[in-house]
Amino acid sequence: MTLVEIMIALVVLALGVLTLGRLFPSASTTQLRGRMMTAGNYYAREKLEELSALSWSDTALNVGRHPSATGAEALGTSGAWKRYYNVTVMAAPLAELKSVTITVRWTATKTESTTSTTYLRK
Repeated sequence: MTLVEIMIALVVLALGVLTLGRLFPSASTTQLRGRMMTAGNYYAREKLEELSALSWSDTALNVGRHPSATGAEALGTSGAWKRYYNVTVMAAPLAELKSVTITVRWTATKTESTTSTTYLRK
């Protein structure tokens, strides 16, 4: 082999390594988004189960946004997730159903959210 061939091989190898190196931050960001989404879905499901166990007349199931009009409960050890839920009574002939929509928001690389809805019967 000549020196020129070795230099060309090294350049091609370096380009390959640099290309692979650019994939790692992307994979890390995708992994973080996946973890945050999984935790957000867990927190939404946790609240759904908690509210499903309550009676129809419980104050936690009053019509409106909980907690308060603009509030949200901080979740996780870092408080990275914010959760709130809305309760509405369905229109007739479904007036014996309450719709509960739980929203969990978080910010990792950008602000994202997940929403879960359930219907509770009188």
